[in-house]
Amino acid sequence: MVDHRLSEEHEALRESVQTFARKEVAPVIGDYYEREEFPYPLVQTMGRMGLFGLPVPEEHGGMGGDYFALCLALEELARVDSSVAITLEAGVSLGVMPIYRFGDDEQRRTWLPRLAAGEILGAFGLTEPGGGSDAGSTRTTAVLDGDEWVINGSKAFITNSGTDLTGLVTVTAVTGQKPNGGKEISTIIVPAGTPGFTVAKKYSKVGWNASDTHALSFDDCRVPAANLLGERGRGYAQFLATLTEGRVAIAAVGVGLAQGCVDECLRYLGEREAFGRKIGEYQAMQFKVADMELRAHTARLAYYDAASRMLRGEPYKKQAAIAKLASSNAAMDNARDATQIFGGYGFMNETPVGRFYRDAKILEIGEGTSEVQRMLIARELGLPA
Repeated sequence: MVDHRLSEEHEALRESVQTFARKEVAPVIGDYYEREEFPYPLVQTMGRMGLFGLPVPEEHGGMGGDYFALCLALEELARVDSSVAITLEAGVSLGVMPIYRFGDDEQRRTWLPRLAAGEILGAFGLTEPGGGSDAGSTRTTAVLDGDEWVINGSKAFITNSGTDLTGLVTVTAVTGQKPNGGKEISTIIVPAGTPGFTVAKKYSKVGWNASDTHALSFDDCRVPAANLLGERGRGYAQFLATLTEGRVAIAAVGVGLAQGCVDECLRYLGEREAFGRKIGEYQAMQFKVADMELRAHTARLAYYDAASRMLRGEPYKKQAAIAKLASSNAAMDNARDATQIFGGYGFMNETPVGRFYRDAKILEIGEGTSEVQRMLIARELGLPA
């Protein structure tokens, strides 16, 4: 029997995050967004709520929940604001999970309790200035010198990498050459404040303006050899697994934005009048918002399916790509339609739909572009690489 109803625990979590988003995030996030300022009080509240530790076992300081719980929280946050949602998404899927999945006992003891509590944030240094989607073209290097790694190179577009809460960045780097001549890529933990590790000034972005994004550089940056995360030479496989898992989470963010557009339009359609009638009485508006609800609902089912397969231990690479593609399409289409429904007001940054419109585009790019998702789906269907 197929049943998409939430368990009592999941529903209670969803409701608590929804209340937080509507009562604490919604009234203040517009000001943070306009000032392009990181919302420290909101992030600290999310830490106290345990949201950064949702999928982490209690023995490591987490809430002992599952990855689907994280997705539900992300959807509710993104219904109100994507900057706050992406801070949590990146903090967990790209910051916490690599340490939890691939770290040794000492690394887990050192980092997971503080990460899970939201006391510090973790970042994932993958993308490079000339790499983009071609993550295998990594140029950052790490050379073993005695009992230290010496790291040189740069990273671009790294979320949560320059806040006052940032505690570490997990960096992919070339650590040697494989027997077949290819690059041996490994993953290394670099604590914030390490000499030789420089955080550039924050980017001026189109959207996600209340989230933190920086370029990073490493100039003879030395960290202990024990900071190697997982097995040497397995960094490429590790980040592929991290991104597959993260695509389910980013899909939840896209669904939240798409549903938030519906929420705002339903409110506006009941208030705004044109030609002597509420605009919600016009069939053209009704059909448009019906299509928006269709997109959000369909994308939600896609990420529910991917998450359920993940939790059952089944292959889910194709389903994660489908969920990510469907949700980013839904977010973009719904943001465009919501802006059209709001008219001139939708073009103003002071309205949520104005922010939604600016925030939606990056969902077609970050954590794997839409083109990459289509490529992955095609390969999973058996078509040639």
